[in-house]
Amino acid sequence: MVGLQVFFFPAMAHGHMIPILDMAKLFASRGVHSTIITTPLNAPSFAEGVQRSNDLGFQMRVKILEFPKVSGLPENCENAHQIPSPAMLPVFFAATRMLKDQLEQLLQEHRPNCLVADMFFPWATDSAAKFDIPTLVFHGSSFFASCAGEQMRLHRPFKNLINDSDEFFVPNLPHKVKLCASQIPPHQRTEAETVFTKMLNEAKESELRSYGVIVNSFYELEPDYADHYRNVLNRRAWHIGPLSLCNRSFEEKAQRGKQAAINEDECFKWLNSKHSNSVLYVCFGSVSKFPSKQLHEIALGLEASEQQFIWVVRKGTNDLEMEDWMPEGFEERMKGKGLIIRGWAPQMLILDHEAIGGFVTHCGWNSTLEGITAGVPMVTWPSFAEQFYNEKLITDVLRIGVAVGAKEWVIGTGGGNIKRDAVETAVRSIITGEEAEERRNRCKGLKEMARKAVEEGGSSYSDLNALIQELSLYPSSF
Repeated sequence: MVGLQVFFFPAMAHGHMIPILDMAKLFASRGVHSTIITTPLNAPSFAEGVQRSNDLGFQMRVKILEFPKVSGLPENCENAHQIPSPAMLPVFFAATRMLKDQLEQLLQEHRPNCLVADMFFPWATDSAAKFDIPTLVFHGSSFFASCAGEQMRLHRPFKNLINDSDEFFVPNLPHKVKLCASQIPPHQRTEAETVFTKMLNEAKESELRSYGVIVNSFYELEPDYADHYRNVLNRRAWHIGPLSLCNRSFEEKAQRGKQAAINEDECFKWLNSKHSNSVLYVCFGSVSKFPSKQLHEIALGLEASEQQFIWVVRKGTNDLEMEDWMPEGFEERMKGKGLIIRGWAPQMLILDHEAIGGFVTHCGWNSTLEGITAGVPMVTWPSFAEQFYNEKLITDVLRIGVAVGAKEWVIGTGGGNIKRDAVETAVRSIITGEEAEERRNRCKGLKEMARKAVEEGGSSYSDLNALIQELSLYPSSF
């Protein structure tokens, strides 16, 4: 295994870059030379993590590809979170495809032992194959979502449905999983939705040509689906997560992602004044941006619930846009009871605090896993991608969450028109009552399992060792 080189190529979006950085650090901690491939304006997001690993004696570096200038994209737009509108996603994805020649030049020059490529770069599998370099596809999602998505693709159980409210079961899964037609990508799609769905299909096809799939999960969380993926769908896969647990120190957790919009001391002084399991953490990730009307309903629902909360609100493009949703006098009435963070929050640190008793989440897989590893039950509010599948894993399979009632698959604008009463009901039920305590106990069990999985001898620790060993023997192992 001496001298094993692995290149990591994450999609240019924080929800993909953050776990890939964790993954590269994890590989480096096992003696692998880890190289992250990115573009100039995304490189700073990796700088501190790479430097910290190198200071510990590991070997990490960043290689830069020049992001192409494309008509229709704003200047210096190299990250999906900088796109002003979901309608620009097709142009952005087209620009990332133009990185192909640069990637191939890099692979030809360095000849790594493996390329870990994001699912949004399905073309990278063929690029690596030109140089006999095996590719591992990184989905950034769960075994459960991958199994459900594949069965939906193969069997299309929704094809004869007439109304968006019509329900159906996802076929051939270990559990009964029910969805409604509006919770899957719409048949009458915008161009962005069409491109997104096409890329998902291309990702599935490239996965079949790849060496296998690397999964940010642990076996004990979803054993039926890890087995289903490998044994029923016949896919090669390694689970090496939760990746976030490679961040051990306060500094690593605080600096994960972007610079926080709140001083950590201020945040934790507020949390330290609260009782255990009494505070709700509300955050919808880095992509979904709710319209003002929905933010208004959330605010009134939180107030009516009479629960304490930390609420992370995405910044608008100007101060007026940022505040036009707020009910009159809301922030004054919530003083001491609610803390609003405008921008990026140190999510791992907040979730780990003993005062946090619930997490309102968009069900992105990073956030879902962070909630699980912190032992925090969830209110689920999905909007697109595989988030509706993750909701079903949380609420129906693991039984550690409550659905707020989002029913509409839509890119970038938040999940559905949810009224204040639904917010109030879900929030109350996740914090208080007999069922809340049962969910909390199940969460504590999963938290312990997650930590054991990444320790020496654990399921994820062992699977990563097996993968590194196999890569060191390639091509004889394939």
